[in-house]
Amino acid sequence: PGPGGWAFVMRHLPTGKEIERSGGERETTNNRMELSAAIGGLSALKEPCEVTFCSDSKYVIDGLSKGWALSWRAKGWKKSDGKPALNPELWERLLTAVAPHSINYVWVKGHVGHIYNERCDALATAEADKLK
Repeated sequence: PGPGGWAFVMRHLPTGKEIERSGGERETTNNRMELSAAIGGLSALKEPCEVTFCSDSKYVIDGLSKGWALSWRAKGWKKSDGKPALNPELWERLLTAVAPHSINYVWVKGHVGHIYNERCDALATAEADKLK
């Protein structure tokens, strides 16, 4: 726990137009920031879209693509071992943001030169640094 940043870069494939946003919190966790980035990006979409959702966060990618978050919600935000799922309020917001879209989830390894992953990392780090 401590200062953290989140960021997303969105690219519209037919036009190549890009938007990016970032933010941060003074006391947070990396998982909360990863969820916040996903919520921000998907909430920026104005209509149902086909989305290729890339992230270096296994927490977010697996939580969505493997149906974990839906299962946790169905069980009252409990995991299969009966322990409480963390960050239920953010997962709820993310599930709402995901609902109208057709999404292909792609995990990308962090810090290996993926142009958009590197850009998001730089933006998020700058946000976190402002809060120190």
